[in-house]
Amino acid sequence: MSTTFWTVPTQNLKNLNKHAIIDLIRFTSGGISRVEIARRMGLTRAAVSAIVDDLMSIGLVRETEGSYPSGRRPIVLEINPDLGHVIGIDMGASHVMLILADFSGRQLHEIEVPLDINEGPSICLARVAELVDQLLKEAGMSMSQISAVGVGVPGPIVQKEGMVSGPPIMPGWDRYPIRDHLQELWKVPVSLNNDAELGAVGEWAYGAGRGEHNLAYIKVGTGIGAGLLLEGQIYRGSTGCAGEIGHITIDENGPLCTCGNRGCLEAIAGGAAIARKAMEAVRMGQRTQLAEMVHNGKLTVADVMNAARHGDHLAQRITAEAGMHLGTAIANIVNLFNPSMVVIGGSVGQIGDLLLEPIRLTVQRRSLLVASRNVRITAALLGKHSVAIGAVVVALSIALHQIADKN
Repeated sequence: MSTTFWTVPTQNLKNLNKHAIIDLIRFTSGGISRVEIARRMGLTRAAVSAIVDDLMSIGLVRETEGSYPSGRRPIVLEINPDLGHVIGIDMGASHVMLILADFSGRQLHEIEVPLDINEGPSICLARVAELVDQLLKEAGMSMSQISAVGVGVPGPIVQKEGMVSGPPIMPGWDRYPIRDHLQELWKVPVSLNNDAELGAVGEWAYGAGRGEHNLAYIKVGTGIGAGLLLEGQIYRGSTGCAGEIGHITIDENGPLCTCGNRGCLEAIAGGAAIARKAMEAVRMGQRTQLAEMVHNGKLTVADVMNAARHGDHLAQRITAEAGMHLGTAIANIVNLFNPSMVVIGGSVGQIGDLLLEPIRLTVQRRSLLVASRNVRITAALLGKHSVAIGAVVVALSIALHQIADKN
């Protein structure tokens, strides 16, 4: 790889190369040698050594022995995990997960608890702050030891302003300054991203999508969203709304969606829709073990998933129907963006082949042969951790690059 930056000042070029080297070291499993960095980046060994020596002098990078099947072990480079820590936060519609990680991305501690996003920013962000305090206390640490925080939320992001805009399942959050609020509270850099985008980042960095350049991550939970990794870059669109697959119209006369339209994918195949269909079937007297799971006149999507796993025919049918509708929407993504991989995640996505098989069959039937033949549809390898780990990846990018730029 060789690139000429004709208009970039020398210092900026050095910083660009420094950032690229940091990322190569971060995302190469087992470490990478100076020679291999020079080969991949099209730089001289002397130029690579000069940058690596700078990074080692500040403790950001260290040398270690690589692993070869036989023979002399090569000296490779890795990020120094002991230099600092970051936190990744996944705020879903009904839960929040926090992960504490070191600079190598290794998870040190996590917390997951219910959270109702409908309670609004004041209550939810105060609860998140309490959980960060709890996370650090349990790990024997303080906020002064945290270099950056990544946060994911289930809504369209205005990236420059660090807020959501018109989020269908986040009532009361529209244009609330989430990032600024948290940065003022914690006094560290905070990154705010859409949760499905972070799911794509997490699966690309550490999960099913390692090495993929064109990937779609579909988060199926209370809401449905897509994170699109195109040519190695997250695609957000002109206003941050790219990937709102949950609001593709499946049935123009279908049920009312939280966005105000009718028949959206989310209103037909999202977690709330699955639970609603199951409850309607129970009320109609259909034979199902779900009847024994009703609590206070309600069922949850988790109840339906559990029943489906245990062989309940009604629950399996509802799950398969959701999979077919998801497959119809995903076929559109396959035709439009031609990804090499589609990763299904989120709380509903964790059910596995009961959902994946109808998705695969529908995509195969409804998308162009040349596109469907080359796309692999798989479950999220990181499971429920995809988004929070993606938030860790983003937080680490901020922390590592800032430290590198100061030296």
